[in-house]
Amino acid sequence: MSRKSLNRREFLKKLGIGTGSAMALMALEPLNSLAQNNNKDNSGNHMTYRTQHGTGEKVSLLGFGMMRLPRDNQELVNQLVDYAIEHGVNYFDTAPMYGRGLNEGITGAALSRHPRDKYFVATKMSNYDEKYWTLDSAKEMYENSFKQLRVDYIDYYLMHGVGQGGMEQLEKRFLNNGLLDFLVKEREAGRIRHLGFSYHGDVRVFDWLINHNNDYHWDFVQIQMNFLDWRHASLQKGGWKEDADAEYLYNKLEKAGIQAVIMEPFRGGALSKMPEDCVAQLKAMHPGDSVARWAFRWVSSHPNILTTLSGMNVMEHLVENVATHSPLEPCTPAENELLEKIADIMQGIPTVPCTTCAYCMPCPYGVDIPGNFTFYNNALNNNLLPHKSDPDYATKQAQFVNDYFKAIPVAARANQCLDCEECLKKCPQGIRIPNQLSRINSVLRGR
Repeated sequence: MSRKSLNRREFLKKLGIGTGSAMALMALEPLNSLAQNNNKDNSGNHMTYRTQHGTGEKVSLLGFGMMRLPRDNQELVNQLVDYAIEHGVNYFDTAPMYGRGLNEGITGAALSRHPRDKYFVATKMSNYDEKYWTLDSAKEMYENSFKQLRVDYIDYYLMHGVGQGGMEQLEKRFLNNGLLDFLVKEREAGRIRHLGFSYHGDVRVFDWLINHNNDYHWDFVQIQMNFLDWRHASLQKGGWKEDADAEYLYNKLEKAGIQAVIMEPFRGGALSKMPEDCVAQLKAMHPGDSVARWAFRWVSSHPNILTTLSGMNVMEHLVENVATHSPLEPCTPAENELLEKIADIMQGIPTVPCTTCAYCMPCPYGVDIPGNFTFYNNALNNNLLPHKSDPDYATKQAQFVNDYFKAIPVAARANQCLDCEECLKKCPQGIRIPNQLSRINSVLRGR
């Protein structure tokens, strides 16, 4: 029986291997099947490329996520973009809402200095605000993206963050107003070359859209995927939504023949804050490899991924990530097994699943929500968080308070939260933000 006619679990069952280690599925993929796309481009780069279904276009396996770029340093952005393109990166992702509305313009200014056939640009319909729920207002956002990006066609266009607010919000944002039908027609006209959506939220929305693929013919779908969320995403959230693990999302896309674009492969940098004993296990296997290299290799080893986005706002990160994908060295079974073990360990640590995307900001009362969660998670991962059972509780609690007061300004601290819940509807992770901030306050008060 052809492997192409089976999904991964069925294939494993046919071989009598079982499905106990889903994270090691890549061990069954012939490594040379991945290496076939590791061809040099015309500049002699060794970047790994994936082929876009239907067009044969070669897309760099490393994509540049522009969201976290500085808003006030065009020269630095230009330097980053120049290095990326010079070294084979050709997928650049932005959105109208990034950088407080400035990111598309910054991205367009940097990319337009290069020949149009050197890059693919992705942007989104970020109509979260109700004022963009009419077709005419949404069209204004759409047309403005062309102006800001300085292009006459958009390579990859996404409905942004579907799933937040469930089916009701999907209907209001894209279906009842005819916006999705409009975007499909724009693809037919060639102004959009590939149409997809980014998923954050209620998995029932994801299922509905994939189940209606015959109606919309999705060219790609953007999902959050990393070695922790592969099996533990739905356990980590604790928020308002009916969520699913990345394993489910990826496998459903693969079965449907839809390529995946990956966001948060490093969980917004959170994986760099993993417990020290976990880092030690990775260093024991590969002493010279960073945690970031491990994370990107794991994600990019999956064959149905078109590109893996990385928010690279400093040259050091860009250089390292380019090297990781030039060419990509797929993870081995032993490496996958180690990462699966580490994911299980991390799942047992009750960190706040914040990716520091800052969609929740600004807070009406000045709370630095991502900053508070980053501090709390670091303390938790490094065994610095005081627990009542600790014999030296008073000392650890005093140290936690002292460090917290140094790190977080008075006006930005967790106790400024008045539980207005403005942030809830904005968080793509579905985190119950006021509840989580109250955890920090409890530690500060010694409760």
